[in-house]
Amino acid sequence: MLLRILLLSGIAGDHIIAQQHGGATKLDNLALACCYCNRYKGPNVASIDPHTGEVVALFNPRRHIWREHFVWQGARLSGLTDAGRATVQLLQINRADAVAVRQLLVEAGIFFVVR
Repeated sequence: MLLRILLLSGIAGDHIIAQQHGGATKLDNLALACCYCNRYKGPNVASIDPHTGEVVALFNPRRHIWREHFVWQGARLSGLTDAGRATVQLLQINRADAVAVRQLLVEAGIFFVVR
């Protein structure tokens, strides 16, 4: 059932380190990602921190702790660290349509903002 829900929702396995950069197709190099995040991330392993302008490594879900890098502010996600900020920006997590959908899910009691 879970697999069916994931497939219907556009969730897929994404290489954390892209194959073209030597990343293997193994569980420790895969993460679930929506089709938008997968597309926006592409083969990138780094991006620019919008606060400092420095090139930094992206958040790695196999090595980093989520709550140390991100915080929900309503339906918007904010980066707490250089990696968090760069990841939020590169993946366009707070694009208008995504925030609107999350807000509807919050109001419906389906999406829970964890602090």
